[in-house]
Amino acid sequence: MWIANNWKDYEVIDTSNGEKLERWGQYRLVRPDPQVIWNTPHDNEDWKKKNGHYHRSSKGGGEWEFFGLPEEWTIQYAGANFPLANAAGGAETTGGGVLTFHLKPFSFKHTGLFPEQAVNWDWFSGIIQKAKKENPDREIKVLNLFAYTGGATIAAAAAGASVTHVDAAKGMVAWAKENAASSGLGEAPVRYFVDDCVKLVEREIRRGNKYDGIIMDPPSYGRGPKGEIWKIEESIFPFLELSAQLLKKDSLFFLINSYTTGLQPAVLSYMLNTVITKRFGGKVVSDEIGLPVTESGLILPCGASGRWTGEA
Repeated sequence: MWIANNWKDYEVIDTSNGEKLERWGQYRLVRPDPQVIWNTPHDNEDWKKKNGHYHRSSKGGGEWEFFGLPEEWTIQYAGANFPLANAAGGAETTGGGVLTFHLKPFSFKHTGLFPEQAVNWDWFSGIIQKAKKENPDREIKVLNLFAYTGGATIAAAAAGASVTHVDAAKGMVAWAKENAASSGLGEAPVRYFVDDCVKLVEREIRRGNKYDGIIMDPPSYGRGPKGEIWKIEESIFPFLELSAQLLKKDSLFFLINSYTTGLQPAVLSYMLNTVITKRFGGKVVSDEIGLPVTESGLILPCGASGRWTGEA
């Protein structure tokens, strides 16, 4: 399992009875988590110090209950592969930079960030930094599909890549721009698109554009800006085949994330090997991703990721 254990501003404090107790900066939230099927005692005192609690309804959806939680706040993530000088707009390539994320509670329990993805940010940022070190003049182009509020976008940009950020929700793209600006990356080479991911990929193929890295973080179900329907079990493989046409012969990486239990690591490996390794060589590794739980010392599973790299 790949574990996102480099956070300072975030932690899973405890888990029990379908919920997780998290610390986001100085604030504590209780949110539902379908993986938490165990019922253990609430011995940790932080359960009583929560600032927000999302109550799921038996009819679907749910609502927040707040206890001194601001409408918006920020947390930061420091990674070894982010430029030290990014906050000042510099061009240093040594590690130690900081990414800043704006958070706010909104519909269906979310806050605007999936902290477990930091383990993938570290992975592809290291690949980008290595390639830039070997060839400082190389432009590394990354395509981030279903890009949400831009965690992967700003991680890739901070590592030195030029990024194309695509999400169907206008509000999420605006949020991503805020995160980039707060991370000192407001002037970074990032193109933002409010668009259906399939349609944008089709356009990029027609235009002959190619990428060194592709990040794909699809929802289980979604709709495009014009009502396009996405069902991951039906759509992911043909979309993978389509997106693979945008890879260069010497591309660096391809990443697929999955929160759907049916898309287990072995399934992700099978798809990536079938579509990408067969054509470009390289290697595929897939595994679960997770977050450490402070109270128990165990790991909370948070889905799976499949990683292809061009180097064998």
